[in-house]
Amino acid sequence: MVEWVIEILPEAQREIDALPRDLQARFYRIGEFIIAQSPQQVGMPYVRHLEDKLWEMRMKGKTGIARAIYFTVVGKKIVVCSAFTKKTQKTPKRELQKARNRYKEYLK
Repeated sequence: MVEWVIEILPEAQREIDALPRDLQARFYRIGEFIIAQSPQQVGMPYVRHLEDKLWEMRMKGKTGIARAIYFTVVGKKIVVCSAFTKKTQKTPKRELQKARNRYKEYLK
């Protein structure tokens, strides 16, 4: 049986590396949940659907709240395309647009 793998786009890796350590640790922990259980089995409070093919990992720690946006592709691959610190109730439109653009670029 093929296991799920997580690919992190270089731009997203830089964004993850810029997060506080506790939020980075939460990101990798949620990634482990997803690989162990499959993306379809992990739900709130760790994962939430945003739109179309985009989903978000929801990290919360002592230093604040962050999100990582990802999509899945054929071959049991999860591609993380964006990460950011969350400061408002809703996911900022610019972050969603950035994730959409990176998704389209990845598919090319």
